[in-house]
Amino acid sequence: MDSAKHLARIDSLCSADLAAEHGGPDVVVAGPGYCVVSLEISHGSRTGDQADRPDTVDDVQAWKEHITLLLDGRWGPQQLPWGLGTLVLRIECGEEIPESWATMSALVDELNLWQPHGTDRWVALGVADRDPADEARLLALVTETDPP
Repeated sequence: MDSAKHLARIDSLCSADLAAEHGGPDVVVAGPGYCVVSLEISHGSRTGDQADRPDTVDDVQAWKEHITLLLDGRWGPQQLPWGLGTLVLRIECGEEIPESWATMSALVDELNLWQPHGTDRWVALGVADRDPADEARLLALVTETDPP
């Protein structure tokens, strides 16, 4: 767990060609104009070397808040956390929601959101913890698509 590493990963996505194919063990999903990566994963049900992983959902949430403070210091205070419940309802009613946002609404309940100065990109942080049998993950999204 290294906040400098996480910030560097977010920075790399902010300057990357998001239209290109993304790979790597941290990529959760990517498509034209967006990429979602996993910054932290709780121990959950994984095996192997987990000494540097957070133990609980609360630990992953704490990492989200820590990275949020660092990004607030860099780009200014974030907008209020964005609850994705209404986005889920809009999808259920048949509204077409642009990708990255539709995917994120399926993974997390709330996003912290910034638009970095001098870019046409949005950065969002959220914790995927809906399935108690699965690991909690701190996800970072970088996208060129404005929030719906």
